[in-house]
Amino acid sequence: MLRNTTRSALIDAAFWTGYCAFNLSMSAAFGRITSGAWVIAVALAVELWIAGRVMRAIAQRRHWFELGPLRLAARLFACVVIGSGLAQLALVPSLWVAAKWNWVYLGPDNTAGFAWPMLLMYWAQTAVILALWAALWSWTVAMRRYREGEIARLNAESLRHASELDALRARLNPHFVFNALNNLRALINEDTERARELVTRLSSTLRHALDHSQRESVSVAEELSVVDDYLAVESVHYEDRLRVVRDVDPAALDLRLPPMALQLLVENAIKHGIARTPGGGELSLRVRADGARLRIEVANPGRIEAESVRRGVGLAYLRTRLAHASPPGAFELRQHGARVTAHMEISQ
Repeated sequence: MLRNTTRSALIDAAFWTGYCAFNLSMSAAFGRITSGAWVIAVALAVELWIAGRVMRAIAQRRHWFELGPLRLAARLFACVVIGSGLAQLALVPSLWVAAKWNWVYLGPDNTAGFAWPMLLMYWAQTAVILALWAALWSWTVAMRRYREGEIARLNAESLRHASELDALRARLNPHFVFNALNNLRALINEDTERARELVTRLSSTLRHALDHSQRESVSVAEELSVVDDYLAVESVHYEDRLRVVRDVDPAALDLRLPPMALQLLVENAIKHGIARTPGGGELSLRVRADGARLRIEVANPGRIEAESVRRGVGLAYLRTRLAHASPPGAFELRQHGARVTAHMEISQ
């Protein structure tokens, strides 16, 4: 911000200094640079510089650039008309008095340039130069805002893609795949049919992990299908230690949520709850439609660990997806006695 302010001040100084030099060079081209020419050139440059500063301060304070191009242009035009008029109003009377008392020399007839047609021409010239400055300044601000918006958008996209890649790595966690393959090897000779089902469920889970970033949202029914596959794989590993209780409102099946959002909550419940609790425990899943909102609760035994919440890849990904949803969703972990409940709300 300080760098932008300094650069704007330097550009302003260069512009109005150039305008002053232009006026003096025009005077020299038509004769010689008189004391009056010096006063007019310097005074107009200073006055218009002040008018520009005031215009910029008002535009920034009242957020004119949020109003749209037509309303912005109308306000800038009004400022140019008023600013150039005030500049001439401040210059002409004092210059006329100075010329009458011969304090400055304007030419053979010191008051010849104060006729109304000439004054109108002077005002028009002043308005044109101030309008040129306003156009250059507003274009510069618009381009800077556009660049900042693009940078913010690209940063958001980068964060989202990074989060998605992190989530993808989490879904393809070597421990999860390693455990599933070990369980599959044990089942091949003991229960061929169950081994075949495990391969199908694992394949479906991994395929969903690879394809999750291609869609903005999925239905609750689709997400529950993926959760079923994931739980089927994990139930082979945890056996009786994993007990699942479902409470799904049929009215919520067609509602939408980010891909893998529910699976992330279920995986987090198993990883930080069931797996760390001797004897396992009950994982409860509750899905409800509440008007225009989808409410999801996943509960498991255990306690909230601040370090796990802060560094957890899956929960960080979930928060990012919910924050960038339209409208944004809400997510919260709560401790209820010896159980942890994850609450998620998504507007439809």
